Amino acid sequence: KNPNVIFDDADFDLAVDQALNGGLFHAGQVCSAGSRIIVHNAIKSDFEKALLARIKNIKMGNGFDDNTELGPLISAEHRDKVESYMDIAKEEGATIAIGGKRPDREDLKDGFFFEPTVITNCDTSMRIVQEEVFGPVVTIEGFDTEEEAIRLANDSIYGLAGGVFTQDIGKANRVANQLRMGTVWINDFHPYFAQAPWGGYKQSGIGRELGHHGLEEYLETKHILMNTNPEPVNWFGKQ
Repeated sequence: KNPNVIFDDADFDLAVDQALNGGLFHAGQVCSAGSRIIVHNAIKSDFEKALLARIKNIKMGNGFDDNTELGPLISAEHRDKVESYMDIAKEEGATIAIGGKRPDREDLKDGFFFEPTVITNCDTSMRIVQEEVFGPVVTIEGFDTEEEAIRLANDSIYGLAGGVFTQDIGKANRVANQLRMGTVWINDFHPYFAQAPWGGYKQSGIGRELGHHGLEEYLETKHILMNTNPEPVNWFGKQ
C-alpha cells in the first residue's frame, strides 16, 4: 500500500501520468504499486477528473498483443479476491468512481480481467486503503497541509516505497525524509536501479536487495579484537 503524495504545485499532467503508472503497472500486482493516491485538496477534483479520463482510454487485452496496456490478473481466485474488496469499499462508505468489476467484453470473458478502478471518498481507516489488494485499484485521499500529507502517507503497517510530486525541491526532500519507506521517488514512480538498495520499513521486510547493501546479505561478519597493550585485569582471586 504505497502512497503517492501529490502537491498542488506538482506538474499536473506528469502527476496524473505517473499515478497511472504507479497504480496500474502489471495490473497492480507488484509490491511497489502506488495504490494510495494522496492529493492536495486544491487540485483533487481536477485530478480525479483527469485520472478518470485517462483510464477510460486504457486498452485491456491479451498480454501478447502489442496494443494491450492492461492485462489480466494472475488467477480466477485472485480476481475474486480483488472483486470482493469492491463490496468492502462500498460498505465502508467509499465510492467506486470507475471500474470495480469484470469487463463486459466477449473477447475477455475467458481471462482473469478486472477493470482499472479508482475509489474516491476514502480515509485511512478503511480496509480498501490499508490492506493489500494487488489489483488495478487505486484509492484517493485529500489533504490540506504538508504535515497532514506526511501523516496520511505514514499511516500504514507497510513501508516499502512512496512517491512525492512537487516542483519545490526543498519541500520534496523535506517530505521524502519524513516518509517511513525504504524508497521514495520524487516526481517519478517505479524506476529501479541495480545500484540502489531495495527493501522496506515496518512490515515491508528486513534487509536490502541490490546495491552495496544488497551484497552485504551474502557476506559473513567477523569481529577480531587484538589488545596491543595487555595488562592483567585482576578482577578475580587476587592475591
